[in-house]
Amino acid sequence: MKTLKLTFVSSIALALAACGGEADTDDAMTADDTAVAAEATATGNIVEVAQGDESFSTLVSAVTAAELGEALSGEGPFTVFAPTNDAFGKIPEATLTELTTNDTETLGEILKYHVVDGSIDAATLTAAIEAAGDEGYTITTLGGGELTANVADGAVVLTDAAGGTSTVTATDVEASNGLVHVIDTVLMPQ
Repeated sequence: MKTLKLTFVSSIALALAACGGEADTDDAMTADDTAVAAEATATGNIVEVAQGDESFSTLVSAVTAAELGEALSGEGPFTVFAPTNDAFGKIPEATLTELTTNDTETLGEILKYHVVDGSIDAATLTAAIEAAGDEGYTITTLGGGELTANVADGAVVLTDAAGGTSTVTATDVEASNGLVHVIDTVLMPQ
């Protein structure tokens, strides 16, 4: 797999535009996803942005259970691929309960698999995917795992270590310490 390593600094300047002109990840967004992104945009940090949107209540509960709230409220910048309540709903209820009550260490590893060091906007991510070609762009997560990003049917699709996929449904939700991209499935590190 071709791995591109980009250094993200808070002062990075976007030099590349997304290929395909106007066809980008926004094409795959529904009206509901657009509303989520618009409602979640705030001047607060990533945790505060998530707390301000009911569609992320399960994520907020998971972050609290794993004791990651302080870390994700830190200076950053971070990019978070944030699963919605519907994404968490795809996990069997018993498994989710076990993770949030008894196995918070594993839950923490799963959540860190959704976080990237640096602020990566949709245009930068799309350009990196393009540059990587058919093999996809490898993203190293805060937990040390890797995701592979590709574009399928006009949407960014992330493939996790377990071979599962998640589609980015809304992009560039701003927070004071980074960006949030909304995804439709929880990613698994193993």
